[in-house]
Amino acid sequence: MRTESYTPGADVESGDQVMSEATNGTTTVSSEVVEKITVAAARAVPGVADLGGDVARFFNSVLDKVGLDEVGDASRGVSAKISNNNVTVNVVLVLEAGRVVAEVTGEVQRKVTEALTGYGLNVVAVNVNVDDITGV
Repeated sequence: MRTESYTPGADVESGDQVMSEATNGTTTVSSEVVEKITVAAARAVPGVADLGGDVARFFNSVLDKVGLDEVGDASRGVSAKISNNNVTVNVVLVLEAGRVVAEVTGEVQRKVTEALTGYGLNVVAVNVNVDDITGV
């Protein structure tokens, strides 16, 4: 797991984790948590059929067939880079057929930004890559 840090008022960088120092100690948020928040927000957007590129979806279907349904789902299709309190996330998604790309990707960017800022993070960018379209 990667780690990086955030300190309100005195930002500190140490990998891929956000860490804040309070008067009574520190709080850290890993990039894995940022990725999970991003996945939940992106999946909630109408028009998003799935997350992850072709290879990730293939391996996930294999895992599903052998009874490991939940393995890899938590952050599939999302990566996060944290520098101090600044977060950049990359989202790879599959679009539902018939949807307007700009509308869905714009809503993904809005929802992800809203979700992450709700946790006190500064979102620098939400980069969305449409990897496939269902039903085509």
